[in-house]
Amino acid sequence: MFDRLSTSQDDLHSAELQEDAQAAGCSRICDCDDRQIVKVTGTLRTVTLRPRSGVPALEAELFDGTAPLDVVWLGRRSIVGIEPGRRLIASGRISMSHGRRVLFNPKYELRPLGQE
Repeated sequence: MFDRLSTSQDDLHSAELQEDAQAAGCSRICDCDDRQIVKVTGTLRTVTLRPRSGVPALEAELFDGTAPLDVVWLGRRSIVGIEPGRRLIASGRISMSHGRRVLFNPKYELRPLGQE
């Protein structure tokens, strides 16, 4: 109990996300390599509309407690349920872009909010 009291909120949240990933049978983002097919889970930190080469692209940063992953849906301006704070499971092929892990047009499953 003393450990929980002396640990920061961010560390507690990271540990919770890592436990969730393990329970769902997902890979840790920090262990994912370029061109690897993965299934990951985490919380969306940010969601932005950022065109790529003139094509609309919805970008979100997924964090699982170990590392961030950029999730990009090309040709989309918005997706219902994709919002900051939402948990999801995403699968697809990881690529590296400018030193960051990116998952383009993933298959995804939204996780329930709170007590839903």
